[in-house]
Amino acid sequence: MSKVVEIPVGKRSARYRFFEILPFALSIGVVLGLVIASWVSPVFGAIYLLFIVIMSLVKAIGIMYRTVQGYNTLERGHRVNWRKRLEDLENAKESYERLAGTRSDAYEYKQHLQNLCMVAAAEDGYFPKPSEIYHAVIVTMYNESIDVLRPTFQSVLDTTFDKDHMIVVLAYEERGGEAGEKVAFQLEKEFGDKFKCFILSKHPDGIRGEVIGKGGNITWAGKNLQQKVKEMGLKYSDVIVTTLDSDNRPHRCYFDQVAYEYIVHEDRKRLSYQPVSVFTNNIWDAPAVTRVVATTNTFWNVISSMRPHTLRNFASHSQPLDALVEMNFWSVRTIVEDGHQYWRSYFYFDGDYEVIPIRAAMYQDAVLDDTLVKTLKAQWVQLRRWDYGASDVAYVGDYMCSKKRTVPRWDLFQKFVRLLDGHVTLASVSPIVAFGGWVPLLFRFESRDLLSHYLPQMVSIIQTIAALGIFVSIILSMRMLPPRPARYKKSKTIIMVLQWVLSPFIAIIYSSCAAFYSQGRLATGRYMEKFDVTVKAVKK
Repeated sequence: MSKVVEIPVGKRSARYRFFEILPFALSIGVVLGLVIASWVSPVFGAIYLLFIVIMSLVKAIGIMYRTVQGYNTLERGHRVNWRKRLEDLENAKESYERLAGTRSDAYEYKQHLQNLCMVAAAEDGYFPKPSEIYHAVIVTMYNESIDVLRPTFQSVLDTTFDKDHMIVVLAYEERGGEAGEKVAFQLEKEFGDKFKCFILSKHPDGIRGEVIGKGGNITWAGKNLQQKVKEMGLKYSDVIVTTLDSDNRPHRCYFDQVAYEYIVHEDRKRLSYQPVSVFTNNIWDAPAVTRVVATTNTFWNVISSMRPHTLRNFASHSQPLDALVEMNFWSVRTIVEDGHQYWRSYFYFDGDYEVIPIRAAMYQDAVLDDTLVKTLKAQWVQLRRWDYGASDVAYVGDYMCSKKRTVPRWDLFQKFVRLLDGHVTLASVSPIVAFGGWVPLLFRFESRDLLSHYLPQMVSIIQTIAALGIFVSIILSMRMLPPRPARYKKSKTIIMVLQWVLSPFIAIIYSSCAAFYSQGRLATGRYMEKFDVTVKAVKK
């Protein structure tokens, strides 16, 4: 009997339905709580609001600090010669004797020496050698143009990892039609001889039990990869699998860094590896709204990399093939297979599972379609799909209450609370902070309490302090920008600064509303069972 816990198909149990309704109910409850508290007493409403606003301010200060810290750590990680460090691991004892006593300010150099000492002291075969490690890269596509995909394959080719130890799988969809297949064949022609092996994986349409999404495609590709690895005589434990969307372009040191972390961690089957998603590929071409969304998402990923205890799989990530084979790869029953993979792995390994942060960027596209209207709609579609990650609340909550639970209850409970809090906060806090200051005043009647009278001014002052975070965002966003394309004038840089005045509106119209929409779909049982592919237009 498989240990993998799958999302139920069809009618859910009463307990499962309770947890599906819970995020939406709490999100609505947090907003209505302000109204109810203000109706009971304007003072109660004012206290309720101040509590939320002050908590938001504390979080904003923490976010500013973690963003700066994470950005600096990412930059230091990029400067490390990870290829050289892998070469050191090939003969750890000799390298340690050569390097011991040397001094260096290089990123985590002391940790590197400790790793060399640990590997050198272990018995032969306990730690794999870098020359034994293979990377398998699964690139997914549906109907994207070759102009989107070619730079992705080129970026993989430009990485510093040995290409004779790289297996590339192009996972395309039968439902993509002849046009998609033509692009796949063209990419095989251009890049097929550049790697150890190049595999075309065509995912059949209409497989029973699958939702229309990425999970089914990469799982089908993973099984094709498994067969090829078996034919090549490689051990599953020597192959690390990375999934890439069609626009994902890894930093040149990414695969070396993953291989390094894979080797020096002992319980490597129970680990996965998460890069920092940076949405800057086409940032100069995207309109202001999607630029702000993309940059905000970049900052969130930078922050997450600095909090390993809360880190989850997102978009592109890496996991060893032996673990994937045992777990039957990824879920084919959800449109958010990336974040869901964390929980599947966590349950499968009885709570002994961890995501290791990789201090390397995975460059991705901001949302961009042919017209502004289409782009704004596509951004909404992308965010509501991401926010459908609230479906994991029921998946986790139901397992937490199950008699078959094999993970530590307290550890799971803490993770469940963080998961639930993240989705409720995303939906409810922005509108409260933006408009909540006036709600207690609507219920003041003849009350003369000073607290509710001066509440809007107090909230405004706190909001002004919190707005200082925008200046930090502006500075970091400008430092992370790729070079300005020649087709744009210098005045475009000024627009990149002024765009941040849109952030309060975007937080409500996009982030909050998209979260409420997805949670509402879950609460009413109108499940999202189709992966809406984000259109990726290219400006030449």
